[in-house]
Amino acid sequence: MRYDPIDNSLFKKNRTKFLKKMDPNSIAFFNSNDNYPVSADTTLPFEQHRDLFYMTGVNQDKTILILKTNGPNESDKEFLFITKPNKTMVHWEGEKLNPKSAFHVSGIEDVFWIDDLNKKIDELMNSVENIYINNNEHYRANVETETREERFNKWIQEKYFKKKIKKSNPILQRIRAVKEPAEIDLIKKACSITEKGFRRVLKFVKPGVWEYEIEAEFSHEFIKNRSKKFAYSPIIASGLNSTILHYINNNKQCKKNELVLMDVGAEYANYSSDMTRTIPISGKFNKRQKAVYKSVLHVKNEATKLLRPGIMWKDHHMEVGKIMTSELLKLKLLDKADIQNETKKNPAFKKYFTHGTSHHLGLDTHDYGDIFHPVEKNNVFTVEPGIYIPEEGFGIRLEDDVVITESGDPINLMKNIPIEIDEIEYLMNLK
Repeated sequence: MRYDPIDNSLFKKNRTKFLKKMDPNSIAFFNSNDNYPVSADTTLPFEQHRDLFYMTGVNQDKTILILKTNGPNESDKEFLFITKPNKTMVHWEGEKLNPKSAFHVSGIEDVFWIDDLNKKIDELMNSVENIYINNNEHYRANVETETREERFNKWIQEKYFKKKIKKSNPILQRIRAVKEPAEIDLIKKACSITEKGFRRVLKFVKPGVWEYEIEAEFSHEFIKNRSKKFAYSPIIASGLNSTILHYINNNKQCKKNELVLMDVGAEYANYSSDMTRTIPISGKFNKRQKAVYKSVLHVKNEATKLLRPGIMWKDHHMEVGKIMTSELLKLKLLDKADIQNETKKNPAFKKYFTHGTSHHLGLDTHDYGDIFHPVEKNNVFTVEPGIYIPEEGFGIRLEDDVVITESGDPINLMKNIPIEIDEIEYLMNLK
């Protein structure tokens, strides 16, 4: 295992939180992901379904978790189903979980082979009134491939069509959004690895390097520090590319006097970090770049202070928009006429600040979280304002990851990652 073992008390807590939200005499199913094909005999690297990992800590395919609630005088039940390894499988793929090691990882005592799943489901269904099925209901989801989870959902609903169907995802949206201290520590570890990568890149970047070379510097530092990979496709965007929000080609040569925007994050134990920094390729910001940078940094700092328990996600963005509008006026990117002509649906700031301010962060980079529910203590959010000026050939975005506190400013998990102009210029020019 690349990361330190996670105490299974975390997964026990997570299962308990879900069970408490279920109706009595109900059953819930959670599936692992498929090994997704590329072509011929090639598959993409396996990525565990984050809901299953959240509940079990298991990183293995062909795995199913069952949670079952009973009547008032009976305890709830947990069952884990895993693949039964054989000699050929172990020879080709290495060791697999067995009931003992699966218990050690998950804290689940009742571990069965996946071959026994149908028989066990038939047995459990005798006392079940409701079936909780899990679907991807993330507000940004765009899934074109039928998943293992969806195939299972179709099968279970057809076979047990007399049972009442309920949704697991609304429960997960709420409980996954509020992080346990152990989860925050894992995100903090991912942020620490990201910091190491950024400090390395500050020494590397200069005119003539290629965007993909910068990506490689991050990748090497991440893997060296026990991160499996980038938490998401890295954005290394120099010059005009920095005005493209999700530019991931990373194939342009960095030129003198341009900026390079780097939106990258390491994962650790499946938990994401998400950082954006924008730095001068020549080691010094020019006057205009510096002015825009200071405005973005000011908006980020003020946006962070506004993230308090009780504020709504949408309202937070609109308040940040007001601060951004003031900065865009100072930069002479907007004028009074722009403000007079703006509408509630199309505020003036959207001309240069074209995306949201924040999103939940956790096991997914754009993590689960009910965006129609007020911000809560121990939510983890990104804060990432940006100003993009295609007509001037550059964009600047700055992004940190923060933990919401009960009272007071959020805790910045990236406070040690250089962001001030003076520090960035100093570190880039160290010999």
